[in-house]
Amino acid sequence: MAVVLSASFPLTVPVPTPFTHPSLLSIKDLHREEDLLRNPFSFRQWWSAINTTREAQNALVKLEPLSDISPETRSLLGPLSSPVARQSLQRLTYLYEAAIINFPGSFKLWKSYLQMRMSYVLGKQLIKKRAGGKRRLPDIKDALEEEQEDMEQWDGGLDGVVGWEEWKALIATFERALMWLPKLPRLWLMYLSIFDHPNCPPVLSHSHARRTYDRALRTLPPSLHHRIWVRYLLWAEARGGLTTVAVYRRYLVIDPSVTERYVALLLSPSNPSPRPLEAAKLLLLLSRMAARGEYISSEGKSPYQLLGDWLDVVEAHAEEVGIGIEELASIKSAEDAVNAEANDSPKQYNGNGLIRLAGPPTAVGADGKPASVYDEDEDPNSPRKLDIEKIVREDGLAVYKDQAGRLWTGLATYWIKRGEFEHAKETFETGIATVLTIRDFTQIFDAYAEFSESVISALMEELADPDEEDEDFDAKETEEELDAKMKEFEELMDRRPFLVNDVLLRRNPNDVQEWEKRVALWGQNDEKVAETYTQALSTIASRRATANFHRLYINFAKFYEEGGTAGEAEADLASARKVLEKATKVNFKNVEDLAEIWCEWCEMEVRHENYDDAIRVMQRATAIPKNTKVNYHDHSLPVQVRLFKSLKLWSFYVDLEESLGTVESTKAVYDKILELRIANAQIIVNYAGFLEENKYFEECFKVYERGVELFTFPVSFEIWNIYLSKFVKRYGGSKLERARDLFEQALEKCPPKSCKPIFLLYAQLEEEHGLAKRAMTIYDRATQVVENEDKFEMFTIYIAKAAANYGLTATRPIYERALEILPDRQTAKMCLRFAALERKLGEIDRARAIYAHASQFCDPRTNPEFWTEWHSFEIDTGSEDTFREMLRIKRSVQAQFNTEASYLAAQALAARQGAAKNAEEDVASDPMAAAERQLGGGKAGPSFVSAKQQAALKDGEDAPPQPASPQDVVNADEIQISDED
Repeated sequence: MAVVLSASFPLTVPVPTPFTHPSLLSIKDLHREEDLLRNPFSFRQWWSAINTTREAQNALVKLEPLSDISPETRSLLGPLSSPVARQSLQRLTYLYEAAIINFPGSFKLWKSYLQMRMSYVLGKQLIKKRAGGKRRLPDIKDALEEEQEDMEQWDGGLDGVVGWEEWKALIATFERALMWLPKLPRLWLMYLSIFDHPNCPPVLSHSHARRTYDRALRTLPPSLHHRIWVRYLLWAEARGGLTTVAVYRRYLVIDPSVTERYVALLLSPSNPSPRPLEAAKLLLLLSRMAARGEYISSEGKSPYQLLGDWLDVVEAHAEEVGIGIEELASIKSAEDAVNAEANDSPKQYNGNGLIRLAGPPTAVGADGKPASVYDEDEDPNSPRKLDIEKIVREDGLAVYKDQAGRLWTGLATYWIKRGEFEHAKETFETGIATVLTIRDFTQIFDAYAEFSESVISALMEELADPDEEDEDFDAKETEEELDAKMKEFEELMDRRPFLVNDVLLRRNPNDVQEWEKRVALWGQNDEKVAETYTQALSTIASRRATANFHRLYINFAKFYEEGGTAGEAEADLASARKVLEKATKVNFKNVEDLAEIWCEWCEMEVRHENYDDAIRVMQRATAIPKNTKVNYHDHSLPVQVRLFKSLKLWSFYVDLEESLGTVESTKAVYDKILELRIANAQIIVNYAGFLEENKYFEECFKVYERGVELFTFPVSFEIWNIYLSKFVKRYGGSKLERARDLFEQALEKCPPKSCKPIFLLYAQLEEEHGLAKRAMTIYDRATQVVENEDKFEMFTIYIAKAAANYGLTATRPIYERALEILPDRQTAKMCLRFAALERKLGEIDRARAIYAHASQFCDPRTNPEFWTEWHSFEIDTGSEDTFREMLRIKRSVQAQFNTEASYLAAQALAARQGAAKNAEEDVASDPMAAAERQLGGGKAGPSFVSAKQQAALKDGEDAPPQPASPQDVVNADEIQISDED
């Protein structure tokens, strides 16, 4: 059937004319032909005739029924399956060819002609709907993606075998068009789109297509090449094989930005012939260029990520990409021979230095700098495999130190894939011994453990199911190998804590805590413990060490003193002294660290009852140099120079002398501390206490005096307090004048905040051993000097003492002065006491005047206690007039405090203290208060009606009933007095 259908072709070769195909013209077409003959150079006439004929032929094709045509014929012939369609093609071809004879340079005419021919051969083109327009000059990566989405698709089409002649005619037509219009990219793109048609004959879609793409690039200017290259690359990807490689290699010369896409194509699972070596070399080249800043990844990858992709390729294709151990050894020997020859060759010098006299010329770039040297590892065309280990070390580990874990595991995986298990094991061990972070260590160790487990599993499977065909299989040998691997794996697991500690110490060899952990890891292995201590002390730099570096020396000395970790060996005090002696020469960060070394040395001697040696150790430590004008806080000086000013060291020395020495030696040490002016208040107190215990009372008091001279308040306050107490206790009234002088000295510079205890002690001294008048004078001074918070208490004590010594009437001037000095709140409280005093003395009018004076400081909402007490006072002792006056004063005071701010503050304070509830209970318990509460509406607060109550009353509603208080008491003898009276 295909032969029968092929007989209908070609339809357009040679070009159909009325002479060869009389059916092209009908009687109706004569008028059109005459017009075209009369106006052969009128483009409008030709264009109108072509459009009219095309529309008429399309209408005829649509009217023709397709039921008479078999499906097989329609699938093979496509748009040319019907006789009407074939005749329409011939008629339109005749008209277009006749028009082109007159207008061979018309792009419009050629484009319309070619589209018509393509529609009959390729079928109906499917137009995709697209939101937005294309970018004018997109990157090649985006351009490839967009072009792939917008690739032309056709419905049907002429079969490439049956319609071979018509396909050739279409190609010939395009060639003629490009002969006339070679610089128009649109025609080239239309032409090139033919080769992507699924029915395009292979003769055209392969070699001819490649040559056509090449001709387009040679013909069009370089500014338009990007439009051709996009389709060229997509076409090459569709063809695959060597075509893809050849085309992409050509494009990468001018634009390496699609290298990553090319690498993905080379390693694609659908690629029948992958090229991992070329892909690895390209990725290595990209990684190095990105590291130098010469390449920016179109995928947004960093140089390390590109190197990681290269490592993934190496792991997946170890045999195809990398060099084996034997080849590596031969290459290394060759390189060593070349280097030895270069070193043995004589070098010629001039007078100024080494100069180059011979050798090949050095290539330079356009900027005048030396061009990059050719590297076969970066050449994808070179068949030489890569030295993976060298590349990983130079391009990976030397550059990306923070990603060492991934690089070491990748290199080890490469050797595992090649079957070089011992070399892989060495790689794991080297990686573990060089990484600096726990993350990298964990990554390598986990991979190492997994590798060991896989080897053990393989050996166990081999023993369980041996290969009977393998003549070299030896079960005993395999079992021995399995036992060795199991032992190695167990040792690896046991080494893990030590390996982690090694990582941390490599990261910071001055980390004292990690060295202590390493000592603990060895447990009771005394030899390793001593070796670790020695290594730590020789490694750590004292000025860079972390905290507690001195503890290493102390613990090392205790290790020898206690006879090892378990204490089973004999104590080696000589070695311990050597360690501590060495420690005293180390320049620690802080003086206190060196002082603790000396103290521990002394304690060690005391523990072994070498008391004289302990004293000598402290004497060495506290030796005072000639130049004592050394700044203790000057860190530029060694700690040994500043040690003699360490209070910690001197305090320990003093304690030692108190325990083992004599009184005189102890006093000498204390005196040295005071001479160096490093004593604190505790040293003064301890020195004085020591002298007091040994009955040196006067010297004890002299020490106190030296202490108060050295320190100022508030530090000297504690010394004065102890000094004065001890002096009074010792001498009582026997040295009264001296005691008075001491008190006056203490009060002379004492701040108001601290002088209250001293005044009380002073007054107590006068009361017990001196004159009461002087005691009262002291109390009077105290009320003027102490801080405001303490004045109320001082006045209270003053009043109590005055009442005890001179009677109640003598307290009136004190009360009056207190009312002038004290703050408002404390004044009100003092007024209540003053009024109570006057009431006891029967001075009712004076008491009422005091209440009236105090009322100005007391808000009825916040100080209900004052008004309750005045209320009770008037009930007991007053009359109607005095009670009315009290109520008037209360209203005026409440109005004075009834501002918004003070009201809110009063409410908040009342809520905190619960004053409202207590006031209500106090008032309700008294009949007079109940009457007052009824007149006031039963509640405290401003005398106004809320807006809600007003609105309710306006609407004629009854006011809401007030809840009756269960404490309301009706008094039959109640005196009804209105507020207005």
